Amino acid sequence: MSAQVLATVSSSTEKTVRPIAGFHPNLWGDYFLTLASDCKTNDTTHQEEYEALKQEVRSMITATADTPAQKLQLVDAVQRLGVAYHFEQEIEDALEKIYHDDFDNNDDVDLYTVSLRFRLLRQQGFKVPCDVFEKFKDDEGKFKASLVKDVQGILSLYEAGHLAIRGEDILDEAIAFTRTHLKSMASDDVCPNNLAEQIKHALDCPLRRALPRVETRFFLSVYPRVDKHDKTLLKFAKLDFNLVQRMHQKELSAITRGWKDLDFTTKLPYARDRIVELYFWIVGTYFEPKYTLARKIMTKSIYMTSIIDDTFDAYGIFEELKLFTEAIQRWDIGATNILPEYMKILYKALLDTYNEIEQDLAKEGRSSYLRYDKEKVGN
Repeated sequence: MSAQVLATVSSSTEKTVRPIAGFHPNLWGDYFLTLASDCKTNDTTHQEEYEALKQEVRSMITATADTPAQKLQLVDAVQRLGVAYHFEQEIEDALEKIYHDDFDNNDDVDLYTVSLRFRLLRQQGFKVPCDVFEKFKDDEGKFKASLVKDVQGILSLYEAGHLAIRGEDILDEAIAFTRTHLKSMASDDVCPNNLAEQIKHALDCPLRRALPRVETRFFLSVYPRVDKHDKTLLKFAKLDFNLVQRMHQKELSAITRGWKDLDFTTKLPYARDRIVELYFWIVGTYFEPKYTLARKIMTKSIYMTSIIDDTFDAYGIFEELKLFTEAIQRWDIGATNILPEYMKILYKALLDTYNEIEQDLAKEGRSSYLRYDKEKVGN
């Protein structure tokens, strides 16, 4: 049956009108291929400085002299500067202690601190009730008008509101209340430029929805202008950001080189060349150094999926796609015999890519995991 279909496809290929989408070319060219060679590694002196700064920051997080409010501000800065992955246990311990402290019911605790505590604890998985915000409402059940004088508090409440779960009406009210006033604060020059910049950024994309590395890059530009910012933490965060960035650049260079070797832009010109954008997507999921292999595997898997997607949506005709689906379900190099020539290129590249992934996973003792991804591609 397949041979008959293939014969029909082959005889009608020249007169077939294909739904070519006309995707724009890759915007990056060979930028990341050449960039990796320019990435310098840290010398011993810089590495020693980096490790010393890391230990200083760890000591800051574990210090017992800080008040809960000071500890919350430190943890928030560490997280937003993108270095929390170094101190996961220390942060967990610090927040657990704060979770058991009963200071939300103290009338002296301000809106900023209550909101920050709520957000950080919820992010960490602690069950914090939303009724901690009731004391900021008036007799009519609305947020007090006097709160608008506390710009930082309003911004902190806005960010906390995005950690709401279904049925927490007070947090929905908090977002509506704070968004209205934050828009006015950002446009009327009623707050310092540094804070106005943070407000505009938060209104555009609250922390809960932000990509970690994009948020880190933004906060690195803001934090030096924050009152009482910690110079040690800032210096460490800058060094760490540059180190991680160079690691990402090297990974992307290697992935780009593999993509270039496939030469899909020549062999399958109908498909999108978006390897950089796909890698960035994966970095948004997990950027930490320990996930190098995961980024490599996921980017390879997604770029093959992207090519298959374009084959189905922007080039292949029904009879060809039936053959390709059959080949995928067989998952055997022998299935290339039933495919048109251009699909043979794609199918072989798909099998080769997954063989490479299987070899990488085998080194980790996890090659059995690959069958789930194969099943997903086949379906």
